Amino acid sequence: MKIVPGNGVSVRLKSSPQKNDRLPHFFIHVYRLVSQIPKGRVVTYGQVAALLGAPRAARAVGTALRYLPRPLSRTVPWQRVINASGGISFRGDVIRVEEQRWLLEDEGIEFDRHGKVNLKKYRWAGPKRWKAPVWKTRL
Repeated sequence: MKIVPGNGVSVRLKSSPQKNDRLPHFFIHVYRLVSQIPKGRVVTYGQVAALLGAPRAARAVGTALRYLPRPLSRTVPWQRVINASGGISFRGDVIRVEEQRWLLEDEGIEFDRHGKVNLKKYRWAGPKRWKAPVWKTRL
């Protein structure tokens, strides 16, 4: 499945935040940006939101990744998005937190004894050429 904003990608979500099957445009932009994060690098939820031109939408980025459709989970490296303190955000599911850490460690990312990633060392600055999308409504 190709992630192209505006094409009306239709995917069934388990428990969608909306009643229809279409992904919100913001989600598609999140998936496109996160897909560009190189192996061995991480970004924060707030950083993704800022790069998308919605600096106060860090929670919306988390929601988009929470509803990442299964078919896209192999092409969108969701595990590379962490919280602003360099930690993995607990989502009420201990298994997913452990899975995210294992995936990041497999990519060579190291955690300190407090479970934090050194953002100065592993943070991705973002794409070299990136133009934030223009939103019709404020987020």
